[in-house]
Amino acid sequence: MKIQLLSLNDLETTGQLWRLQHVAYRLEAEMIGFQDIPPLMDTIESLQSCGETFYGCLDDEEELLGAVAVAEEEKGTLTITRMMVHPEHFRKGIAAALMRHVFEQYPDLSRYIVSTGTLNQPAVNLYTKFGFIPVEVTSIAPGVELTTFHKNKH
Repeated sequence: MKIQLLSLNDLETTGQLWRLQHVAYRLEAEMIGFQDIPPLMDTIESLQSCGETFYGCLDDEEELLGAVAVAEEEKGTLTITRMMVHPEHFRKGIAAALMRHVFEQYPDLSRYIVSTGTLNQPAVNLYTKFGFIPVEVTSIAPGVELTTFHKNKH
């Protein structure tokens, strides 16, 4: 397995990313009871123009097993905008490897931010394992909450 920067200008890469995103986020949608998760609304074109930086975890055959996207929305702060792992590759440490990669790529920032569906326990567990602390819970639909986590550099 290797982690590398993904080029959204490459149609093959973007297609793999789009397919991965739809498989992974459909499961989260079921888990939290909300089908209108923004990544499920993406097209290949909207992915290419989203302005986020994507890193992918690939196997030896160059198959995309997982990906993370980040955006520096304000100075000194990095938002992890997407985290996805193909369901066939759950519990293999891919999301943790992607998280470590993000911290290695952006070591000098004062804050990292990530949000997930409050009922998405695997994601909540991942983020708290990496030192993220819940700071806000937002209701996005009846019975559906989004938790935002921060990790501040000490």
